[in-house]
Amino acid sequence: LDTLEKWVTEIFSEIPNNGLPKPSFGHLTQPFDTPEFHKLYRVVPVRKVHSLTITWALPPQEQYYRVKPLHYISWLVGHEGKGSVLSFLRKKFWALALYGGNGETGFEQNSTYSIFSISVTLTDEGYKHFYEVAHVVFQYVKMLQKRGPDQRQVIWEEIQKIEANEFHYQEQTDPVDYVENLCENMQLFQKEDFLIGDQLLFEYKPEV
Repeated sequence: LDTLEKWVTEIFSEIPNNGLPKPSFGHLTQPFDTPEFHKLYRVVPVRKVHSLTITWALPPQEQYYRVKPLHYISWLVGHEGKGSVLSFLRKKFWALALYGGNGETGFEQNSTYSIFSISVTLTDEGYKHFYEVAHVVFQYVKMLQKRGPDQRQVIWEEIQKIEANEFHYQEQTDPVDYVENLCENMQLFQKEDFLIGDQLLFEYKPEV
């Protein structure tokens, strides 16, 4: 550690600190409030696959990293058990897989907006009924919205435990990738959360 500290000091101490806060673009609200965003686009894929992706542009969520509301919602949407969207679509032979969420990258989450997407891998039959598939997804999201999160703290705590286990028993990563990830975290989280802010859930706040 002494050697590493010496190297870092030698290499980086000459870089001036201008004392300026990091730029924020939060004043640029509603970046997707355009006719082009509220449309259905059909794209011819390179591979032989049918995929339906529904994308919402939400207010910025990065300040809620201790709650991770989008991770919570994606867990509910992506659930595959009885009563889930995917279970229903599979019974109809319309879908093979479903996943949703926010990648927490600069494009999907920043100071201007947060993206939330749900992607469904369709069967050939599902492709013929993609409007109905989209309708089912919206019905499920509407149901979550109506019922609210108040009775779901048990689910949140379950997700929290799963993420904690994955964190404690994760495989060793490439040091260069690890350092790069930490540097990104330093721009996003409080100092005490640099190592864990992107992985763990800390607070249950149903209002968020």
